[in-house]
Amino acid sequence: MAEASQETTNQQAAASARPRGALDRFFQITERGSTFGTEIRGGLVTFVTMAYIVILNPIILTSGVDVEGNTLSFPAVSAVTALTAGVMTILFGVVSRLPFGFAAGLGINAFLAFSVVGQVTWPEAMALVVVNGALIVLLAATGLRRMIFDAVPVELKLAITVGIGLFIAFIGFVNSGFVTATGQGSPPVGLGVDGSVFTVPTLIFAVTLVLTGVLVAAKVKGGLLIGLVSGTVISVIVEAIAKLGPRTGADGEIANPGGWGLTVPELGGAPFGVPDLSLIGAVSFDLGRVGAVTVVMLVFTLLFTNFFDAMGTMTGLSREAGLADRNGNFPRLKSALVVEGVGAIAGGVTSSSSNTVFIESGAGIGEGARTGFANVITGLMFLLAMFFTPLTQIVPTEVAAAALVIVGALMMAQIKNIDLTDFRVLLPVFLTVAVMPMTYSIANGIGAGFVAWVLVHALSGRARSIHWLLWVVAAGFVIFFARGPIEVFLGV
Repeated sequence: MAEASQETTNQQAAASARPRGALDRFFQITERGSTFGTEIRGGLVTFVTMAYIVILNPIILTSGVDVEGNTLSFPAVSAVTALTAGVMTILFGVVSRLPFGFAAGLGINAFLAFSVVGQVTWPEAMALVVVNGALIVLLAATGLRRMIFDAVPVELKLAITVGIGLFIAFIGFVNSGFVTATGQGSPPVGLGVDGSVFTVPTLIFAVTLVLTGVLVAAKVKGGLLIGLVSGTVISVIVEAIAKLGPRTGADGEIANPGGWGLTVPELGGAPFGVPDLSLIGAVSFDLGRVGAVTVVMLVFTLLFTNFFDAMGTMTGLSREAGLADRNGNFPRLKSALVVEGVGAIAGGVTSSSSNTVFIESGAGIGEGARTGFANVITGLMFLLAMFFTPLTQIVPTEVAAAALVIVGALMMAQIKNIDLTDFRVLLPVFLTVAVMPMTYSIANGIGAGFVAWVLVHALSGRARSIHWLLWVVAAGFVIFFARGPIEVFLGV
């Protein structure tokens, strides 16, 4: 036993004695027990597990119609999604030396598409994202971000993730035609058409959902991407044979109930091309169309959604990589949080939505990635993917909807970490989770949960347990919910 221990010690000493190049020293590859080969493999695996965002992000963002009736271009959003993910992933790897990939955050993009742009234009919405990012950088640089993170009960942080998951899944069910409006007062929604799955595209949604679910359950690396690609291939074959065509006519009315939703899966043109980067800089800070209270609360909700998801994800990934201490702190913590804020600014400037760290980076860490060099590999792959964005246009809405449901289910799994035995916790958590999909608003769900937490705890004798910052946040949401009468009273 002693001889084996001595042999291990000798091997470690020999490894540390080997000549180390500048890249090795900069990224601390040998120091963290890794190799260039391991980092390259980990970076590639992380890319494979994250690549679906190049398709999914434009699907979500292009579903949003802004206050002037405008939508974003699918190929343009796909291109800037890949570009921003590539640049931010490399930047984060170089600055923080950590193997955490970056891309457009799920939840934030849904909030923009289904809540924010109903009140402002797309350029104005992206300006709000830029402001959100600037505030995150300021909070991270001053150390306030961690203080605020610690002030909010963990149950509410987890409830927000669960609520967003349910909301995203609901959007997927609606976009697929699996859930439809009945046009009646009760029930307001139902299954398919007259209680049955009516169309071939909706059937393909169900097939893709099951296939992707099996892959994810079997822990197949890149299972979500494989499911998206497989569902798209099936759709292309079906369309080539059946010629289903689009569901809506030129006037936007439903002319073919059995047709495809937003995208008809047809092959045509080259699979690659020069990326459309026209959305870069499409930002407008002219927010006069909405009141000051509305602007403040929209930015606050963006900030809040961005804020907690990123810190929780980074803490979890650093623990998985064995780089965190028992308090959850990891190397270059402040730098990592600052760059995460820069990701939000970059996402706003490119109209790809706020970019943040992705939990899928855990797949690369599982392959042995321990340093930021893996991020360089992942980022370069995203930059290469930018030239293949024409392929993303053939993914039908129904196939993409299956991915939304899967992602929603994964996010909703966090509910297992919430202790619901205390009704003071149960009610705010329930309201957070339920109000999001029922009102089609992430902001409403967060607000309902925060206000309920403060009121239930304060009025049941637990006022002292409420952090003063939580009182401030809850008061802000009360103003947000009453902003209509307040704006009329103030004449804004």
